[in-house]
Amino acid sequence: MRQVQTKNAPQAIGPYSQGIIVNNLFYSSGQIPLRADGTMVEGDIQAQAHQVFRNLQAVLEAAGASFETVVKATVFIKDMNDFASLNEVYGEYFSTHKPARSCVEVARLPKDALVEIEVIALVK
Repeated sequence: MRQVQTKNAPQAIGPYSQGIIVNNLFYSSGQIPLRADGTMVEGDIQAQAHQVFRNLQAVLEAAGASFETVVKATVFIKDMNDFASLNEVYGEYFSTHKPARSCVEVARLPKDALVEIEVIALVK
């Protein structure tokens, strides 16, 4: 088991790591729309989702993985009314490769984010 850490994504705000590699699978912690410097991206679901995907890209790269090797994504969304707008952004990052996905509406996310996403990916 190996811990993944990069300065190109926000540092964990609790007792957890950005991700863990076990055998050839990378498990990311949930990413919210924090910039690497720890400041929150304000704005609508699309602005926040783009930052979440920048964070995911950084931790995937640090793990030796990519969006193309993601096998499962779990999306936590504050308001299911934002689902279509989120899907527009999601489709920019998963246009040809479409991993399995779950999406659930939650009452509240850390830092009052509108979206949080975690992924499982194969390590190259």
